[in-house]
Amino acid sequence: MKRIAIVEDEAIIRENYKELLQSHGYSVQGFPNRADAMQAFSLQLPDLAIIDIGLEDELDGGFILCQALRAKSATLPIIFLTARDSDFDIVSGLRLGADDYLSKDTSFPHLLARIAALFRRSEASLIQKESEIILHGNLQIDADKMQVSWSNKIVELTVTEFWMVFALAKRPGHVRSRDDLMTDAKIYVDDSTITSHIKRIRKKFIKIDTEFDCINTVYGMGYRWDSAE
Repeated sequence: MKRIAIVEDEAIIRENYKELLQSHGYSVQGFPNRADAMQAFSLQLPDLAIIDIGLEDELDGGFILCQALRAKSATLPIIFLTARDSDFDIVSGLRLGADDYLSKDTSFPHLLARIAALFRRSEASLIQKESEIILHGNLQIDADKMQVSWSNKIVELTVTEFWMVFALAKRPGHVRSRDDLMTDAKIYVDDSTITSHIKRIRKKFIKIDTEFDCINTVYGMGYRWDSAE
């Protein structure tokens, strides 16, 4: 049985989601604040975490929690479920390593679909169907290890980011649409979220190499990996 953690300071909302998820076969733990959640996570991580941003007296407690969870696990699926839906908050959440960002207006069937998609992706990663190494110039991708290197330095990517880079680099010079990237990364998000992921990926490569420019935007179509070989 998959274990889901819900970190939400409003008791009624937390219990409602807990009951609904349990009715669909998930084992669910609820936490009202970051401290309680981190204490539990120090003993055992959940299979997926759903986090609100504002937690009791911590305005950005969810952001801090997400960052701590991502430091513990690069592959743990993390969803922000929050009333805060500004572009700034969405980009901040994704930059900190969340896999998805949903408004509390999101319907429960939609939330269930997102959860199921993230679990499918995690299971596919464990099966490691893509068993190959990709080499393009300074880029090396080891799909078995889910590891990306640039100029022999590891690029620290989340699972979502890894599969996006893999999808682009597997067919250099070919344009991959946002739908293509969602399919390969096994996520279902809007265009702005894909754009935010791509921006984060570029920044991680540029942190290693300030002249990195292999991921190019093809306006109106998608993105393309252009190898500098």
